[in-house]
Order: sequence, then structure tokens, then C-alpha cells
Amino acid sequence: MKRRLLLFLPLVGFLLLAVFLYLRLSEDPSYRDSALVARNFPEFEASTLEDPDRRVDQSVLTGEVTLVNVWGEWCPACKQEMPQLLDLADRGVRMVGVNYRDTREKGREFLTEFGNPFELNIFDPEGDIGFDLGVYGAPETFLVDADGIIRYHHTGYISPADVSDTIMPEVEKWR
Repeated sequence: MKRRLLLFLPLVGFLLLAVFLYLRLSEDPSYRDSALVARNFPEFEASTLEDPDRRVDQSVLTGEVTLVNVWGEWCPACKQEMPQLLDLADRGVRMVGVNYRDTREKGREFLTEFGNPFELNIFDPEGDIGFDLGVYGAPETFLVDADGIIRYHHTGYISPADVSDTIMPEVEKWR
């Protein structure tokens, strides 16, 4: 009797593992909670993409609700979402870009080709700011309130539906 029970243990273990994997793999990979929501935007000091001599820090994100978009020239989804970011800028949403793991030249070329909705772009060639934000890929967008606190995190591409259904309501909630 005991031997029969021992024969079923590997099967039970396999079935439990299969159920766990099925449940985890069926989740939406574009959604994940950010540990930084309701916390201050991480401290940083960096130059801007446009002017290597201009230094900025996290204080540029205070005083007004701001969308911080992490993007790179190398990122196909960043090119796809640029019309939506331009639309948000046209709607009066203040936006700051973080040019992530890029070169100045390629970042500037990208903005010339696809448009520039950003009030300024923070240059993050080594990905230090992205690391502090917990970014694991571009694009990622953070809504920062007037006090510099992260209130919302959007992982991945911002679709046209996201603009009206999610992003604008979040912006209005924190204005």
C-alpha cells in the first residue's frame, strides 16, 4: 500500500507544477504592479538630451502633474506610441522623457523623425534612472503628482484607447 502511494507522489508533484505554470503564464504580461507607486520619484542628477551642459534633478518633476515616459530610439513600441504621446501633449499634459540606454545622436534623430512631445528629455545612457525606477524595458510611463510622488505606472505601449480610458482619467485625478 505504501509503495503505491509513493508511485503517485511524482504525478501529484507534476500536476501541481503544471497548474502553477498554467496560472502564471495566463496572466497579462504587460501588467505588473510598481513598488514605487505612492513613493517619491527616485533622486537623480543627469544632463538633458538636448544640452549636455544642462543638469537637472528630480525637482523638475514637482509643481505640476507630469507624465514621465521612458523611451529609446532602439524601441519599436516607443515609435508606435509616439502619436499618443503627441496627443497627450496637445491636451495639455506636461511630459518629461527619459532617453534610456541610448546615444545622444540617436535620441535626437528619433525626436526629429517622430516628434517631440516632451518639455525636456533626461539623458540616461547607462540606464541608472531606469534601474532606480525598476524599468525592465521601454516604454514605461509614470504619472508623478505636483509633489513629486509617483501615482500611476503604465508598463509598455500606450495605445489610443489607453489615452482616453486610463491616462487622461489618472492625470485629471491628480491635477
